Amino acid sequence: MPADIRGYHLRVKHAPTRYALGPAFLDWTSQPNPYRTFAGAPQIFLPLVAEAAPTPFPGPAPAPAPLDRDSLGLFCELGFGLSAWKSADGSTWALRNNPSSGNLHPTEAYVMLGAVSGVGDSAGLYHYAPLAHALELRAGYAENTPAPIGGFLLCLTAVPWREAWKYGERAFRYCQLDAGHAIGAAAQAAAALGWRAELLAQPSDETLIGLLGLDRADASHRREAEHPDLILWIETQPGAAPPDLAALIDAPRQFFGAANRLSEDHDGWPLIDLALQFCRKPQTPAPQTPARLAPPPAPQGARPLAEAVRRRRSAQRMDGKTALPREAFACMLAAIAPGAAPLLGGFPFAPAITPVFFVHRVEALEPGLYALERDADMAARLRAAANPAFEWAPVDLGGPPLRRLVAQSAEKEATRLACLQALAGKSAFAAAMIADFDATLEKEGAFAYRRLHWEAGLIGQAFYLWASALGFDGTGIGCFFDDEVHGLLGLSSGSTQFQDVYHFTVGAAVEDARILTLPPYPPERWITR
Repeated sequence: MPADIRGYHLRVKHAPTRYALGPAFLDWTSQPNPYRTFAGAPQIFLPLVAEAAPTPFPGPAPAPAPLDRDSLGLFCELGFGLSAWKSADGSTWALRNNPSSGNLHPTEAYVMLGAVSGVGDSAGLYHYAPLAHALELRAGYAENTPAPIGGFLLCLTAVPWREAWKYGERAFRYCQLDAGHAIGAAAQAAAALGWRAELLAQPSDETLIGLLGLDRADASHRREAEHPDLILWIETQPGAAPPDLAALIDAPRQFFGAANRLSEDHDGWPLIDLALQFCRKPQTPAPQTPARLAPPPAPQGARPLAEAVRRRRSAQRMDGKTALPREAFACMLAAIAPGAAPLLGGFPFAPAITPVFFVHRVEALEPGLYALERDADMAARLRAAANPAFEWAPVDLGGPPLRRLVAQSAEKEATRLACLQALAGKSAFAAAMIADFDATLEKEGAFAYRRLHWEAGLIGQAFYLWASALGFDGTGIGCFFDDEVHGLLGLSSGSTQFQDVYHFTVGAAVEDARILTLPPYPPERWITR
């Protein structure tokens, strides 16, 4: 067994001749339930809100909405609700507004609220149940509890078993990528209401465990534990500050309900348990947060914000011919600049991901390999470590500096490196997200392994949403040949200085006509606001 998180990372890499260890077959009898519920907990159904005046993409809304049951319903639905039901060959499954590796959804969402009209008269901890689009009261507080004012806490957890059921030892990485996508989903949902989402970088895992009661016997079942991911402060009134977390943990409260069982009895994955221990988060000082940047304006004809969110899908095939407008590509690059609102505006960590693009079909841009400089120092070190034959020629798109490494067709390489998945080469572009691995772990500790994946997932979520807004589609790619990518870039095979942590692709999807699409919720539940 590996001795640290680097050892875990090295062990779970894919290679053309050896994939990371996974299940020998999919045991459908133990497939995890994707919906956590708490039996016996009081349930508050939330409205489904259709905006009378839709917020333009990417937001924010011109004025912050009041925090009430209606606005909370819109936030939860856009962030974590269902987007559609799909049906084919006798099988039916749901899609959600927040994407997930394999549509397995390890992420659970909780909100810590003060008194909210139509929800509760005092502070409460609620679990969001997306299937019912409802809040389950997990813990109630006395009326004099120092509750959040001017906003609320959004707490995210992960159930690694849901991913491990299909993906085995590599699943821990996918849980962290999903958390990054969830950060972006929450930030975009907040922007629809004129609110702001800010990731709280200081709290420890123990703080989140105490806040949510994750160590209680009624919080989960054997080998189905929820593990702490992160806490976001959703600011609904400008300038409002997060509450004292320790006071909320120590305050008297009554817990309600018991977690449902997700699977029949099953074996665990000890390596994932080890990875969780390797990178537990301690209490840390507040990092130096990147300056917040205004979002790039969307081109004319972009879908409204809520429509872009609800329409987002993970493409299964790309058409191999449709080109992405140069302006659209420029917007996507500007949207992933450090501090770019709304998605990266609340991400407090220094940039540590350099996207390397396999450009196939972008108007007025030569096919080839490109790198986006999101941080000058990181880019300089990557340049020194990479293939000395690369050009690093500047390309002016008006946002973060884009450098052309080599001008040549990259379709075959993109496909080969993405575990032979054709959609990586048939798209407009694919991206490999190269992490400043050693330097970040040395500076921030082993926890940084998680946040590197969060940053990569967050960038992927920006690509998803911009693609959807502009009439294209995206797909996250978790299966790729890690060291083959490093070899393509000329990085030393014996070094972990820079490591590939995620791939993503954007293009024009080919719809499967055999699959029927159905509405996510009954039409009578929708209201117009």
